[in-house]
Parts: sequence; C-alpha cells; structure tokens
Amino acid sequence: MARRRHWGIENRLHWVLDVDFHDDPMRLRTNHEPKNMAAIKRMAMNLIRSTAGEDRRKSRRKAAVWNHDYLRSLITRTTL
Repeated sequence: MARRRHWGIENRLHWVLDVDFHDDPMRLRTNHEPKNMAAIKRMAMNLIRSTAGEDRRKSRRKAAVWNHDYLRSLITRTTL
C-alpha cells in the first residue's frame, strides 16, 4: 500500500516537475536556492492545474508566458 502511494505521488508531482519544468537537470544546490525554486515551481504547477479547460498543461504554461493578461488571470484566478 505504501509503495502505491509513493508511486502515485511520483507520477502526479515529480513527473510533472521533471517533464514540464525540467527539474532533474537543475543545478541549484546551495543555500536556499533549491527550496525557493521548488516552492515557485509548485505554485506555478498548482496555478496551471487549477485552470479549467481542455488545453494541455504545456499549452497553458506557454500561454502564460506569451500573454500577460492570461498570466494575470491565472494569478488572480479571474476569467478573461
């Protein structure tokens, strides 16, 4: 049972961080850098996941980078 829970977390959280945010090749290893960046990535992931719609996570992430109004709507949780 514990193994299933572990792999569920691995598949839902870490896989997304590895694939979408390229977490494995990151070289932040000193001071508070790893914890700070992990917190930022998790907040970004939660904002993107909480958005309703049929589009993929990758599309939503790119849209947030390209369109500042869309990014603002994600952060403030308002609709465009």
